[in-house]
Amino acid sequence: MSAHGPEEDAAGSLRPEMEPTLWRKSRPGAKGVDPPGVSPERVVSGIPEGLRREIPLSLPELSELGVVRHFTRLSQLNRGVDTHFYPLGSCTMKYNPKVMDRIPEIPGFRDLHPRIDHEGMQGLLDTLHICEESLGSLLGMDAVTLAPAAGAHGELTGILLARRYFESKGDRARTEILIPDSAHGTNPASASMGGFTVHVLPSGTDGGVDLVQLETALSEKTALVMMTVPSTLGNFEKDLPKMVAMVKATGALLYMDGANFNAFIGVLRPGDLGFDIVHINTHKTLATPHGGGGPGSGPVGVKAHLAPFLPSPRIRKDGARYVLESPETSIGPIRSFFGSTLVLLRALGYLRLLGQEGVRRVALYALLNANYLRVLLSGVLPRAGEGLCAHEFVLSAKDLVAQGLHAQDIAKALLDAGYYAPTISFPLIVPEALMIEPTETESKDTLDRFAEDFKRIVTVAQSRPSVLKESPLRTPIARPDEVTAARDPVLTDPLSHPPSL
Repeated sequence: MSAHGPEEDAAGSLRPEMEPTLWRKSRPGAKGVDPPGVSPERVVSGIPEGLRREIPLSLPELSELGVVRHFTRLSQLNRGVDTHFYPLGSCTMKYNPKVMDRIPEIPGFRDLHPRIDHEGMQGLLDTLHICEESLGSLLGMDAVTLAPAAGAHGELTGILLARRYFESKGDRARTEILIPDSAHGTNPASASMGGFTVHVLPSGTDGGVDLVQLETALSEKTALVMMTVPSTLGNFEKDLPKMVAMVKATGALLYMDGANFNAFIGVLRPGDLGFDIVHINTHKTLATPHGGGGPGSGPVGVKAHLAPFLPSPRIRKDGARYVLESPETSIGPIRSFFGSTLVLLRALGYLRLLGQEGVRRVALYALLNANYLRVLLSGVLPRAGEGLCAHEFVLSAKDLVAQGLHAQDIAKALLDAGYYAPTISFPLIVPEALMIEPTETESKDTLDRFAEDFKRIVTVAQSRPSVLKESPLRTPIARPDEVTAARDPVLTDPLSHPPSL
């Protein structure tokens, strides 16, 4: 199927209709099919009388087929990873093999009650212990906690570990965390929540950390230097060995934001580079969906000197059995039970599916695809950064501002062309940024088609900017007033039947 750009649909005649709400579709007497021998009256009779409603619950009335078609049509109105190219690598995993869905459904995992004692969950503890060891090996770290609920939660966990580490040494003077201005926004938020003052490091002309600025900022107050590797511009820090040496010389710890793990998994290990703490986002690299805000997982790996402080409970192998322990040195629980357990089982399954060589190929294909697409789009819009990129690269639509256009307009036109839009307006150090990550799983045909459509959209932007101002034309909603929507949201359908509570 060929993609279509904004030129073909300037009249907007092909915009799909909005799907009515269930209340608008409701018709008195419409209902699904009751299984033989089961009736509403029989179901109600099984509920203790004191728990029954006096007034029937007000619900829309539809046939089974009407409900199925309603939700199927809603799903088809979206741009999603199962239906469209999704060059938004910074926020979610792009490839989730359907076979991974079977792992959380294994009865021994699915039906295990979380309150059972450790003797009744030896199989699960064994599996999670293997997951910890596998991630530790990939990261070059001595110990791993699986507890954090997501990447930002992993950041906070790492920061709390650093605080407890310095407290154990009696060093309470280290109150600052240094963070590059190109870092993920959660980095400074997590540092602040952990009780530290944030000192922002300006980027150099190449988008990397400026060594002069780093040297000036480092002091006896520095507890932690947080770095995103590769950087948010999609580049590896060329002066990383010097930076590590500078940080270590002051006695501070070095933290890697490993959200971009798919750029180097199986190729290099953060622990070998000198990092003390690293978190990863399993939904970005290890086949665990993170749609709709959860469930997520942000495992944290640490070097040996930080292992005693990891969150409790800890899984420890005692002979042929596993036991749970909560060391006094631990920062304590940071999440209920062991974290997002079924998500972690998917991650481990994906690692086992790939094997050692397959894991390495993830990084190599991520690098190959990104650089292939980078070359195809060379000269279309200015790029932030130089030379080879890692898993992603950042373009700037700043030259279109004079024509009244912004990165958002390019993104809206890409929706019309049949793609989910890339990250825009980030990193903040790049004006009108478009962060493009093709990922390791897309085909050459998909990348070629995306490049052609991207070039055509930019050509239209330069020659007929008003067309882009009308995009998107093929989505149910065109250009909502986003400011008003945020300040005065309309969360109910005024023509719908108000539900009775």
